[in-house]
Amino acid sequence: MNATYADLHLHTVASDGTQTLAEMVARARACGLSTIAITDHDAISSELTGRVTTLLGVEVITGVELKADFDGVAGELLGYFVDPASPPLAELLGWMEKARLLRMERMIEKCREAGFDIGMSDVRRHAAGNLGRPHLARVLVECGAVKRSDEAFERFIGRGLPCYVSLEKTGLREAVEILHGAGGAVSVAHPCLMRVADWDSFLDGLVAAGVDAMETVYPYRTSPTTEFSISPELLAMKAGQRGLLVTGGSDDHGIDSTKTTLGQIRLPYERVAVLKRITAVGGDSAERG
Repeated sequence: MNATYADLHLHTVASDGTQTLAEMVARARACGLSTIAITDHDAISSELTGRVTTLLGVEVITGVELKADFDGVAGELLGYFVDPASPPLAELLGWMEKARLLRMERMIEKCREAGFDIGMSDVRRHAAGNLGRPHLARVLVECGAVKRSDEAFERFIGRGLPCYVSLEKTGLREAVEILHGAGGAVSVAHPCLMRVADWDSFLDGLVAAGVDAMETVYPYRTSPTTEFSISPELLAMKAGQRGLLVTGGSDDHGIDSTKTTLGQIRLPYERVAVLKRITAVGGDSAERG
């Protein structure tokens, strides 16, 4: 396999994506990507049994995206080359699965209070794995509350809106320790979207907690409702000064999702090679499919 470009942030039906692992791999291959990381929300697909494999000629990194509390700042961590059989990681993912279920039950209650006749069975019809807000958004489209899934987020289930409920999260240090214990490298997901007042002290805290990298290569876009507390370019510079590595990915959630962005990010494979070195992953991987 000729290593060229990678996308290290993709979601499948194991969480709130719309495509199976095989479908996502096929799309990535068609985009000319040699390597991808599957980073489902608080979940790892049962099809990913090792830290890295090869499927349909594409190198597939086993990853995960964990919700975490950064000492009062909400955010997410990306783990790369993790061992899905790690007991502490499996325990954390089980805890997060239950937290997501409780959160969804509360959000459905709020939707019902708002006059929408929906239930948990409606949401589960759209979910093959962990429950997430995109599943609820599709139900709200079905019941006629909104016309599009993104409208559901804009009017009802986005942060601070009438049907929103925050998700219980693990702490930053515990999450980093568990991901490292599972053999993984740790990056902060889409950090420019985080609400950080003092980036210098925040980055120093991340380094102290053992974070390895920052996802500065991402399809960041400003809008009237999204203002970055720091630009990707400035963050990359500050992160590099502290020895943090660079990761990047499209955050694609599949066809007919609110994030169909595969192909927009082409991370040079050299970035993946560095992650392999710090996680002691060999260059060979088992071929499947």
